Amino acid sequence: MSQLFQPLTLRQLTLPNRIAVSPMCQYSAEGGMANDWHLVHLGSRAVGGAGLVIIEATAVTPDGRISPEDLGIWSDEHVEPLRRITRFIEAQGSVAGVQLAHAGRKASTWRPWLGKHGSVPVAEGGWIPVGPSTIAFSPEHAVPTALDEAAIAAVVQAFVAGAERALAAGFKIAEVHAAHGYLLHQFLSPLSNQRQDRYGGSFENRIRLLLEVTAAVREVWPQELPLFVRLSATDWVEDGWNPDETVKLALRLKEVGVDLIDVSSGGTAANAEIPVGPGYQTQFAERVRKEAGIATGTVGMITEAVQAEHILRTGQADLILLARELLRDPYWPLHAAEYLGDRAVPWPAQYVRAAHRDTPIRQLPDTLD
Repeated sequence: MSQLFQPLTLRQLTLPNRIAVSPMCQYSAEGGMANDWHLVHLGSRAVGGAGLVIIEATAVTPDGRISPEDLGIWSDEHVEPLRRITRFIEAQGSVAGVQLAHAGRKASTWRPWLGKHGSVPVAEGGWIPVGPSTIAFSPEHAVPTALDEAAIAAVVQAFVAGAERALAAGFKIAEVHAAHGYLLHQFLSPLSNQRQDRYGGSFENRIRLLLEVTAAVREVWPQELPLFVRLSATDWVEDGWNPDETVKLALRLKEVGVDLIDVSSGGTAANAEIPVGPGYQTQFAERVRKEAGIATGTVGMITEAVQAEHILRTGQADLILLARELLRDPYWPLHAAEYLGDRAVPWPAQYVRAAHRDTPIRQLPDTLD
């Protein structure tokens, strides 16, 4: 059996394989509510054989949405529409995960296909974002309101309440989003955090909010279920957040009960020059895995089955997260299994006839007609 289709056990939960759907915003919700689009989009990736399906960045507060059309989990009303999705994902043999998020200063932006950039004006349905400091992400983005300590405490509780609702909705893995320049990453990076209180300045102070959020979520998330954290390993900018700090933080997150670090990069600096290429982020996942002694997931320009298999066999990561490639091909895991000669992931019974193209039609049972 290939490494890609080996199960992965974290705490008392076992993923059927090492392929995960990376969270991908769909900008298609109203009032944060999941709808038929989300069901079909996420459900088709479960049908396609992914062992773990993580839904898009799901905001723990209304002002934590990246766009007004993002999913939310700040209300009990959000639970049942999400439960509909988790039921379907599980029925396909996959595990459902949720990414709990707050966009901070990068909130209230236009959905990308409109061709507009920066913040949505308040008059057009947007809002004034919040952040660690009054530093805008770019000249096109609104200047955020700096959170005071009472508001920071409210953010922690919003993540806790979001985790509790996620559990009620049937998710088996929760991921705290602390990457891509969103709120928790904004506190980590000196580029966006210029506070002078206990949440800014030193490394210990800058990691404080993420540790508080993670520890609080771990308290309410069942001990038998895994907790992930997504980190940007580097800002790709001098004097920004860096890989050395990421390793140190991963060690601290492991201490508070995190089971896997989902390693990405970038997002805090609009002017960052990122050397994008096949597997360009796997080096960071490998370093965190080896130096912090914690399981890692890797993402970014992973497109081929042999590439994913190589990452696992060489110990660079424990989990492969795919995004754009799964948009292009929802059945990538099934095709990868065929390419690697591994039948561990069977095609759905409904698709068997189409899947086995090398088998003459006359040899297939007539009941498939």
